[in-house]
Amino acid sequence: MGYIQGKINAKLPKAFDGKLGDAVREFAGQREIAGEYDPVTGTSTTVVAYSGRGVFGSFRQEEVDGQHILATDEKLTALQSELTLDSDGSPATPQVDDELDGKAVKSVGQDPASATWTIGLRRT
Repeated sequence: MGYIQGKINAKLPKAFDGKLGDAVREFAGQREIAGEYDPVTGTSTTVVAYSGRGVFGSFRQEEVDGQHILATDEKLTALQSELTLDSDGSPATPQVDDELDGKAVKSVGQDPASATWTIGLRRT
């Protein structure tokens, strides 16, 4: 981890606890992946669950194109260091088509310092 990345990763959680505390919300996400067939339930999927915290907002007017980004879509800025798998606490990576707080993940990006995820959400 570089010097600047380390500084950002140290200061952002403090800001989320302090000055941004009123805007920060916890969230939970999940995705289904192919797994071993379970004859009892008749399914072959495994659910990967993760959780974290972040700031929910909207996209800027210039970003809304009516096709890829709708006016009703939400933008979540989540701390990368706090997005963890519920099963073992290891770092989690959100993916397109995950479900996050009842909404579908439509886009996932990260900042150059790998400090935050920017996640586009759409109501299903």
